Amino acid sequence: MTDPPAVRFVNAPDLPATPGYSHAAEVRGGRTVYLSGQIAVNARGEVVGEGDFTAQARQVFENLRAALAAVDLTFDAVVKLTFFLTDFAHLPQMRSVRDEFVNTARPPASSAVQVAALVRPELLIEVEAVAAAP
Repeated sequence: MTDPPAVRFVNAPDLPATPGYSHAAEVRGGRTVYLSGQIAVNARGEVVGEGDFTAQARQVFENLRAALAAVDLTFDAVVKLTFFLTDFAHLPQMRSVRDEFVNTARPPASSAVQVAALVRPELLIEVEAVAAAP
């Protein structure tokens, strides 16, 4: 594991308080790594947790962990997450699973978007990430 570069997570005083994410993540130095959106498929390409949002979210985060490891990083280096959900009713479950993986004391900047569909009809969530490395 490598330490992330100097990253300052900021919540602007003129904006409302945030539930588990930062308004901004400022990266000072280092390299930036962009992770493609991850979906709930295992190494064999099989959908995990069909119909089960929490199981799909955990698989997505495990896939993100694997992508980060491939570039010698961990979730500590993640500065931005973008969530694509087929139903915002799943936001509480998404936040709960996210909190199992990210540093909740320094949560990454985040966005959530509700979409009509994802690349496969049985998928409920996709997550992409940006990480900062020294």
